[in-house]
Amino acid sequence: MSYILHLETATKSCSAALSKDGKLVQIEESLDEQYSHGEKLTVFIQDLLQRENIAPANLAAISLSSGPGSYTGLRIGVSVAKGMCYSLSIPLIAIDSLRCLYELAKLKYESHTIVPMIDARRMEVFCSVFKEGKQVRDIAAEILEENSFKELEPFVICGDAAAKVSLFWEGRDVIFDFEIHSSAAGQVSTAWNKFQKKEFEDLAYFEPFYLKDFEMKTKKK
Repeated sequence: MSYILHLETATKSCSAALSKDGKLVQIEESLDEQYSHGEKLTVFIQDLLQRENIAPANLAAISLSSGPGSYTGLRIGVSVAKGMCYSLSIPLIAIDSLRCLYELAKLKYESHTIVPMIDARRMEVFCSVFKEGKQVRDIAAEILEENSFKELEPFVICGDAAAKVSLFWEGRDVIFDFEIHSSAAGQVSTAWNKFQKKEFEDLAYFEPFYLKDFEMKTKKK
């Protein structure tokens, strides 16, 4: 019996889940405009373990959404995951944020081309493309234009950029799914496969996949 803890902090969604032998058993999450991940994540973890009636020592591994996404959110998730992995002497599993979204979307749109998108502000998004169960376009930061991805139509967009893009691409042959958001539940199957294959990260050197350099914003006087 192998329990894996899954952490998602790459977007406004703060999410933690617990799986047993590759099956989701507990989940706790919230969508918060204030990015209160630092306050909520450890509380979510404690609640999950209590509901399942297990101790941290029963965990076999921890997986996390490794980016791209919010710089601050990713730092929080990695800090918590690394700290627990070190203290419990268990492995860390990293899964990119767009793969996590795709795993949720494919359950609903099995035969569709799926484009998971994470909002990167203004008209820029982090995105990838999955078709027939395979990733056919690498993760990239894209500045969207009126005819971007025209060659892929029809396709599905999911993630926190879907609402923004739907206004810009009104009338195109695109399904905008506003309900599929970043969630630790999207890590379960991939994490279990990686766990069985022992595809673990080096704790000492692992860093989130930011994709873009962090930009410090200053308030206007």
